[in-house]
Amino acid sequence: MTQLDPKFIRNLKLIIPFGCIWLVISWAFLWSEYAAVPNPDVVVEGAIKITSNIVLFASISVFITGCLVGVLEVTFMNRLFIKGNFPQKIVGKLIIYSLLFFILIFIFYTIAASIELKTSIFSSAVFDKYIRFLMSITFITTGIQLAFSLIISLIYAEISDNLGQSVFLNFFTGKYHKPIVEQRIFMFTDMKSSTEFAEQLGHIRYFDFLKDYYNDLSDAIIKNHGEVYQYIGDEIVISWDLNRKNAVKNSINCFYAMEEDLMLRKEWYIKKYDVYPDFKGALHLGEVTTGEIGALKKEIFFTGDVLNTTARMQGLCNKYPTDLLISQDFLDKLENTSDFEINHIGRVPLKGKNETKGLYTVQKYS
Repeated sequence: MTQLDPKFIRNLKLIIPFGCIWLVISWAFLWSEYAAVPNPDVVVEGAIKITSNIVLFASISVFITGCLVGVLEVTFMNRLFIKGNFPQKIVGKLIIYSLLFFILIFIFYTIAASIELKTSIFSSAVFDKYIRFLMSITFITTGIQLAFSLIISLIYAEISDNLGQSVFLNFFTGKYHKPIVEQRIFMFTDMKSSTEFAEQLGHIRYFDFLKDYYNDLSDAIIKNHGEVYQYIGDEIVISWDLNRKNAVKNSINCFYAMEEDLMLRKEWYIKKYDVYPDFKGALHLGEVTTGEIGALKKEIFFTGDVLNTTARMQGLCNKYPTDLLISQDFLDKLENTSDFEINHIGRVPLKGKNETKGLYTVQKYS
C-alpha cells in the first residue's frame, strides 16, 4: 500500500483546522441570526431563506473557503509576507483576502439563490437577488462574519507557526498539562565551525545564514516525522516518539537526508555566504518526563538523563572523528543496519557523568 508523503500529511493537518474554524464560526453566526428573528418565515432583505439544503450547502461552502484560506497560508501567504511583522501580515492579508472573498461571495451566493429559487444560476431572478443582496444589511453582516473568521484563522496560523503545530495542538488538547513519562529518541545537531562563520559573516549576515540553514533542513525533518524541540544558536534538537512506527529508522534517515539536502545547496551557500554549513550530530533514546512548564511563558519541556547524554555524545564527534555518533541503546533498537557502516568505539566516559556509555560511529553507504 502506497504511503502518503509526510509533507502532504503535515500540510493537510495544517489546512483542515482552517476549515473547522470557519465552519464553527459560521454555525455560531447562523444560530445568532436565527435566534434574533422571532418568525422563521420572515426573510431579511437579501438573505437566503434557511432550509436544510441551504444549511448543508452553506456549511460545505464555508468549510471549503476556510480550507482555501489554509492552502493559501501554507503554500503562498507565509512566503509573501515572510519579512513583515504581525500587523503588516494581518493588514496585507486582509486586503488580498477581501478581493478573493468578493469573488467567492458572488459564486456561492448565486448558487444558493438558484437552490432557493429552484432555477438556473444564470437566470435574471438570481442576478436581481444578488444585486439586492449587495445593497442590503445582509451583505454587511456577511462581510463582518468573513472578516471575523479570517482574523481568527490568521491568529491561529501565527500562533501555530510560532509554537509549532504539534506544540500548539498539545497545548490545546492539554496532553501535557500534567507531566507524563514517555520513551523518546533525541538527535542533537551542531554546525561545524559556527564561531568562525559568525566572525566572518558578522552578526546580521550570520542571522540570515542561520535562517537559510534552518529552512533547508526543514523538509528532511518533516519527511522523517521529526519534531523540532529547540533551536539553540546553531544547534537543533529533534525528537521522535519511540512508540511511533519506524521512529528509530526515521531518526537516523533524517540525519542523512539533512546532509543530502544541504549538499544540494552547497554551491548556493558558497556563492551567497562564501561558507558551507556542514554539521555533526548524535542519536540516543530513553525515558523522559514531558509536561508544560513556565510561569511567564509556557512551553512543552522534556526532562531526563537522555537529553544530557545526547548533548555530551554530540560534543565527542570531533574527538573520534565522525559526523554521527549513536549509543548502544539506539543501536539495539535499529532493526536494519545493512545500509550503514557501524564501528564500535567502546564504552566512553561522558563529561559530568559517572557511568560510561557504549558509543558507535556511523557512516551511510553510498
